[in-house]
Amino acid sequence: MTERARTVEQLLAAKEIAIVCGSGGVGKTTTAAALGTLAATHLGGKVLVLTVDPAKRLAAALGLETFGNVETRIPSEAFADAGLQPRGELWAAMLDTKQSWDDLVRRHAPSTHVRDSILGNPLYTNITGKFVQSHDYIAMERLYEIHESGRYDLVIVDTPPTRNALDFLDAPARMADFFGSRLLRWLTVPYRSRLVTMASRPFYGIADRVLGTKFLEDIAEFFSLFQTMERGFVERARRVTSVLSDRRTTFCVVSTLEPAPVHEAEFFVRELTARRLHLGAVILNKVLPPTLLDADAVAAAAALERRRAEVAEALAPGVGVEVDQLRRVLGEVATSFDNFHLVAMREAEQRSELAAAPDVTVAVPYVDADIHDLAGLVRLGNGVWR
Repeated sequence: MTERARTVEQLLAAKEIAIVCGSGGVGKTTTAAALGTLAATHLGGKVLVLTVDPAKRLAAALGLETFGNVETRIPSEAFADAGLQPRGELWAAMLDTKQSWDDLVRRHAPSTHVRDSILGNPLYTNITGKFVQSHDYIAMERLYEIHESGRYDLVIVDTPPTRNALDFLDAPARMADFFGSRLLRWLTVPYRSRLVTMASRPFYGIADRVLGTKFLEDIAEFFSLFQTMERGFVERARRVTSVLSDRRTTFCVVSTLEPAPVHEAEFFVRELTARRLHLGAVILNKVLPPTLLDADAVAAAAALERRRAEVAEALAPGVGVEVDQLRRVLGEVATSFDNFHLVAMREAEQRSELAAAPDVTVAVPYVDADIHDLAGLVRLGNGVWR
């Protein structure tokens, strides 16, 4: 049995792929970028952060005006401005669904005629943007292509936002299933050669009037061409799935300790464990500081509540505030601390429950400042790294 990592640094040092997942709005993309920054700085080698729909401020934080489907190296000036001398290289890419699908069609099309016919089909863009959760599938496909190229020592993937938390894991299998589905068989029967029974004649008559014969023919043509790539797609989907369970791959679940994100994180943890996928880390953002659990601080707040009247009388002359007003303020301070203390205790319990499954559990304190440069990513990363 492999020894469990004790820190995120140890975890990433032993892996080639880290898949960062979690619900929206918990700092997932920023955390993935911070992990990549620290990995390139401390571990060396070539590190790629493959992200999905990043905010413009994140591109700026990485020292880039923009980036896209082609991997772009983070300039050394950005590290120098942050006071860093990285041991390795940091690269970034943003998933471009359309470009990635085009590349996939070019790779699997059996001939230039089929390739050009699919790419030129008027339904291609719309269909590949909507069917079989194409964004989720293409994210995993792009990961596989990059990993197989051997260009990078570590690839960190910021998973796409999905309604179903694990769509990106199931997408390769659904793609393989799609090629054997009854729906695809029906769609690939040439429209004019379908056996139009008395029962189906009214349907096709209405479809012709509403959609137009050309629309139905375009559908049949597109999926007939698409089916010629079945063998390559199905085999590739199986390989993509196998990468997820490879010993060189780990998952990092990012969450806050608010009720909805925690519920989602717990679901992730259960599902990853059930699927026997390696859960390397649970990273909890915006956690209350540990000082709220300090026994001396709790005792001081309780003493302040009990003795606020005499404390107010002693302090009022020196601060130029009326005794009654100062007494109320001191009472509110003590009450506010108690309230935060209760929340911190609840968070500690939640952290303890989430810590049972992963190798590493990390709590990152709440930070007011927005991250707008590489130094900000390093500050966040330092809270996670060791």
